Amino acid sequence: MKRSVMRLCSIFLTGLLLSSCATVRTLDAAKPGAPIVYSGTRLDWYSLNGGCCPLDRFGARAPRHAALDLPASVLLDTLLLPFALAAVLGVGLGVSGGL
Repeated sequence: MKRSVMRLCSIFLTGLLLSSCATVRTLDAAKPGAPIVYSGTRLDWYSLNGGCCPLDRFGARAPRHAALDLPASVLLDTLLLPFALAAVLGVGLGVSGGL
């Protein structure tokens, strides 16, 4: 019982942290001309350097604590790099969800 409560709490906290992650925010931004490769890292860096309009440039709002989000965004952007490069190059991966 105690392990299931701990697992549930860790899943909840992970979801809470990822909801403010810049990479997750830019995944569905659908802004024409917005950067795709390392987009979350770029959004954090833009915000840290006093960028004026992240919504216009990236199609997503910058996280409130960009300095804390930066390491997580670098990690997630690195994991998603093959998919981002495929999108930039126009390669269709044929990935679909569900059964």
